[in-house]
Amino acid sequence: MIHEFFNIEIYKYLLIFLRLGSAIMLMPGFTSTYVNMRLRLSIALAISLVLLPFLETNLPAPPADFLESIKICLIEITCGVFFGVIMQIFYSALNLAGNFAGTAIGFSSAQLFDPSTQTQSIVLETFLSIIALTLIFITDLHHLMISAVVDSYTLFPAGQPLPLNDFADFAGSSLSQSFITGFKLSSPFIAFTIIFYTGMGLVSRLMPQLNIFFLSLPLQIYLGLGLLFITLPAVIFWFVNYFEAGLYKFTG
Repeated sequence: MIHEFFNIEIYKYLLIFLRLGSAIMLMPGFTSTYVNMRLRLSIALAISLVLLPFLETNLPAPPADFLESIKICLIEITCGVFFGVIMQIFYSALNLAGNFAGTAIGFSSAQLFDPSTQTQSIVLETFLSIIALTLIFITDLHHLMISAVVDSYTLFPAGQPLPLNDFADFAGSSLSQSFITGFKLSSPFIAFTIIFYTGMGLVSRLMPQLNIFFLSLPLQIYLGLGLLFITLPAVIFWFVNYFEAGLYKFTG
């Protein structure tokens, strides 16, 4: 009897870990290269153990068929991956804004390794990404990310077939909204690029003997950095509000 009880508890613990661990594997901040795999695994295991008494009533009984058990495990992994990917889509709005801003300022050739995306990106994009990650953890939005996965058991009960059509529709709308938000965040730099290059074109026409390329690059960097210092607080504040609002869609 005790042996059977422990088997059921281990099975429920495994189901929680599969969904939560899959989400943590892709969450912004947790997926950074600065967080090693062992620490990431330890966080997922510890949180799953804490959540077990609260979520075990939402979990299905162990099926008698082994193939059915594999099916339920795959459903839980898919659900966790979905939430992790959606959070990355929300976060990508800032990466897009940083890319636009870096190109506008003239830093398109200056690239650094971005720990959040694990790729080479424009130095300004990396700068904004690190600031955003810092604010996410300072403002406890990482708690809200985990809470969104926990509340997903209400939206998507464990062991039930996944609404793949709804998943695809929501991912598409989230991606579209993320692009629009990234475009809005970078709108001051897009306007700056249009005005700056229009002005340089007029100067080039009025004074053909002036070396416009020698003059424009330092001026573009100085003015662009000045615009960045002015708009940076508003851009980060807007992004954090957008990211928080996106997470609240999953919380109860």
